[in-house]
Amino acid sequence: MSKSGKRKPPLVADRRYAKPTKAAAAKPKPRKRKSAPRKAQKKRGLLGILLTPFRLLFRLIWGFAWRITAVGALLIGAAVAYTYTTLPDLEALLDGRSRGSVTFLDGDGVVFAWRGDQFGGAISASSVAPALKNAIVATEDKRFYKHLGISPRGVASAIRINMREGRKPWQGHGGSTITQQTAKLLCLGVAYDPTKWKNETEYEADCRRTTLTRKGKEALFALAMEAKYTKDEILSIYMNRAYLGGGARGFEAASQLYFDKNAATVGVPEAAMLAGLLKAPSSYAPTSNLQRAKDRAATVLRLMREQGYITAADEAAANANAAGLSKAAKARAGDFFVDWVMDSAPSFLTRDTTEDVVIRTTFDARLQTAAEEALSHVFETKVRAGSKAEAAIVVMSADGAVRAMVGGREKVTGGFNRATAAKRQTGSAFKPFVYATAMDLGFQYDSTVEDVPLTVDVPGSGPWTPKNYTRSHQGLMTLTDALRQSVNTVAVSVSEAIGRDNVRDVATRFGIDNKLADGPALALGASESTLLEMTGAYAGILNGGNAVEPYGLTELRLKGDRDPLMGQEGGLGERVITPEAARQLTYMMYRVVTDGTGTRAQLDGREVAGKTGTTSAAKDAWFIGFTADYVVGVWMGYDDNTPLSGVTGGGLPADIWRETMKRVTEGLPATPLPMIRPAAPPTVRPVAPQRQVTTARSGRLGDPNRNGRRPTTEDIILDVLGRIFGN
Repeated sequence: MSKSGKRKPPLVADRRYAKPTKAAAAKPKPRKRKSAPRKAQKKRGLLGILLTPFRLLFRLIWGFAWRITAVGALLIGAAVAYTYTTLPDLEALLDGRSRGSVTFLDGDGVVFAWRGDQFGGAISASSVAPALKNAIVATEDKRFYKHLGISPRGVASAIRINMREGRKPWQGHGGSTITQQTAKLLCLGVAYDPTKWKNETEYEADCRRTTLTRKGKEALFALAMEAKYTKDEILSIYMNRAYLGGGARGFEAASQLYFDKNAATVGVPEAAMLAGLLKAPSSYAPTSNLQRAKDRAATVLRLMREQGYITAADEAAANANAAGLSKAAKARAGDFFVDWVMDSAPSFLTRDTTEDVVIRTTFDARLQTAAEEALSHVFETKVRAGSKAEAAIVVMSADGAVRAMVGGREKVTGGFNRATAAKRQTGSAFKPFVYATAMDLGFQYDSTVEDVPLTVDVPGSGPWTPKNYTRSHQGLMTLTDALRQSVNTVAVSVSEAIGRDNVRDVATRFGIDNKLADGPALALGASESTLLEMTGAYAGILNGGNAVEPYGLTELRLKGDRDPLMGQEGGLGERVITPEAARQLTYMMYRVVTDGTGTRAQLDGREVAGKTGTTSAAKDAWFIGFTADYVVGVWMGYDDNTPLSGVTGGGLPADIWRETMKRVTEGLPATPLPMIRPAAPPTVRPVAPQRQVTTARSGRLGDPNRNGRRPTTEDIILDVLGRIFGN
């Protein structure tokens, strides 16, 4: 402290900066930014220069891209909007068939077959069993209720699979949603035009074409459908239009066809099998291969379980109790019969019908099974393995009603029907019509004729000499024995004596509607005929000499109508030969079976009449015969006319006939044949050789009466009148 007494001033730091003026305080100085190193500035500038073209190109591309995308979106929107306006109301899309269906009923009124596009009636997604709806969605489109008609994820997956399998991206798996599949079923709104497509098959094939352009149209159509209809409405269209095999269009028809149930009542096993058909209807149809259908159904059940529609216990129970076929579907009977009826009825009510038609027929499922089993049995036990030989069978009532028909060894819808379409030489199976003519002209079952070498002079061809199968001759014999042993020379002699024109007339009136041979070989079956015609002609003998018209249709009506459009009660026609002639001929044919060429056709405790037939070189073998209840015709041969090896009409055809008739008549009482019953078999009485006059040159048999008596003046007069008037 200073002694002066004055306080020293406080110590303060020196002011380093001058006090700012008011002007300086009002305008603050800008902050100086640290400058980047010169080298970094140069580097960034160079990169910017290099990237500038790319920035400009990106801006240019982006500008084009968003504009193009916007234009594309507008065009797609316009296309979808236009398609939307063309879509009809829902009800118009539920039944899109351009042709109708034909349902076949047997003689008892039971359904046994279908043709055309079956449609069981319109259904909706809300009316069917929930299990069926779930099975369809789980199998075909598990995201159906989430997408807008197309599934990019599904398309990408399909493209990947197709390319991996060596196909074009859009060929093979399509990744289609249910909406897209429905669009395809609607043929993208293009209606069937008969002037553009030959038939519906070609039309549908065109609708199923898979091209990139068509896939694009399909996507647009699907988007429009999603805008127009609800999800359940789209599913309803799909459920009504999908083809499910066996001619069934829609799940209602398929449910009725395979299970005899409505789509509203099917259980989980049936629903899984039906949904499984969508992948390949023909291959997975239970009527084609039931086990394959069950395996496919198991896959559908697994998908349903994985997606939470059923539990593991439900899946196990459904697999353990797999769906079974209805009785009618299991039988799958009468393909050849049905095809024949379809061809014989008016086409506008069958093959080309646009209506649903119901046809009642003469068909008997039990007899059809009998014929099929008999054919299989003989070929399995008596024909060498691998044989390509074919056979056909017709089962008929005496009035011409066809009860069963086998047109070949394989049951194929629309296949070649050998019972109705194959025209083959008849061989000795024709001989009953020669003797029918003779009986009607006054000959008797015990009239005699001489079996001797015979030569006939055929104008334009020269002499012709028929040969017997045994290559021998027996001399004088009765007509019964001649037919029983199928002697060729006697048949020709009788035919020449009574006149070929008469024989042709009788055969034609009995229903053999083909050009018959002009020459003497007519008597030996040189003409061609079908098995159906021959069986019908034999039915005329059984019923007492009246011609029959084979028929299978008894009533045709539109579905839902009570009154039939057409019908038939029987096939009996005009009388061809007298009842007495028919009774005698039946007895002669009865002897063919008891102790003649047809003994292998015998039935225990039942009378049988019939005739064998074998053509030259054994290209055809026949046996046609009847009991008092049914006529059965059997033909056997090769489609290419290859000769049969060691087969005659009295061999394998007779075996097939016996096996068929044994099953056909099972449980029926043994009714006697309508025939004469001589006290003893006819025999030849000794007569002077000159009284047996056979003149092949004149074409007349000198003794049309029994016991070989000498012709009287009356006989000669009748003979001359016969020459004049053709009787």
